[in-house]
Amino acid sequence: MTGFGRATHALNDTHASVEISSVNRKQAELSLSCARDLNSLEAAIRPIIFQHVSRGRIQVNLTVNRAAKEAALLDVDIAMAQALESAFARLSSTLQRDLTPNASDFLRVPGIIRAQEQTMDAAQIWPAVEPALHEALRIFQESRASEGAALEKDLRARLRQIESIISQIQEIAPRRALRQTELLEKRLTELNCPIDPSDERLLKEIALFADRCDISEEITRLHAHLEKFHAYLIGSEPPGRALDFLCQEIHRELNTIGSKASDATIAQAVVSGKTELEKIREQVQNIE
Repeated sequence: MTGFGRATHALNDTHASVEISSVNRKQAELSLSCARDLNSLEAAIRPIIFQHVSRGRIQVNLTVNRAAKEAALLDVDIAMAQALESAFARLSSTLQRDLTPNASDFLRVPGIIRAQEQTMDAAQIWPAVEPALHEALRIFQESRASEGAALEKDLRARLRQIESIISQIQEIAPRRALRQTELLEKRLTELNCPIDPSDERLLKEIALFADRCDISEEITRLHAHLEKFHAYLIGSEPPGRALDFLCQEIHRELNTIGSKASDATIAQAVVSGKTELEKIREQVQNIE
């Protein structure tokens, strides 16, 4: 599921800003973007994130600024400065004129005078980062919950469609044996081989047909799967993987009904049901 959260926190001279965003993934991944000195904080950030998130690619952007307490120190590359002077001396000799580098020449050459890099201690920074992280995570979760509510509404509407299709199949299924009897009698009559409706051979054929096409077990399992689906939607645990599994089982039962039914109307209803199920399955991939 997608989401976004941003928060800041200031502590003494340290100001921390945390942004959390996510895109859909079947598994959980974490990517941390921060200053190199703070890379070690990933070990502390990761368990906090994954305590609340079990699916998706999570991007955490961490920015830390510290108020300067003292003037920045400067480094001077003596060897490079001497090399610059030597270069001017050679030019003076070659051109036979006095060329002396001035202060701006030394400043113009990169690397002769440079500010020392300010390093940050991750352990000292963490007390400012942690509150910002938790607040950003709270906002992030609220964002995902809003999307989740919309997904739940869509899923329930599609489940009702599938339940309606199953009801249609249940209504049609008992009439198949009667239609098969009429079809057999019609064919025998066309072949000039009329047969008594009470003939044992005809009754046996109809009984075998009814047994082969019996889908009562599949219908019962479908109702159980759909009931479980509804229960997972209102449960307290992340239902994503369980719903994905149920989609596979519902698809399996619909396939079995389609292959056993031997009825064009039921076959068409199964196709409609699988179409709705595929839309549900696409959404389930995004649910934690």
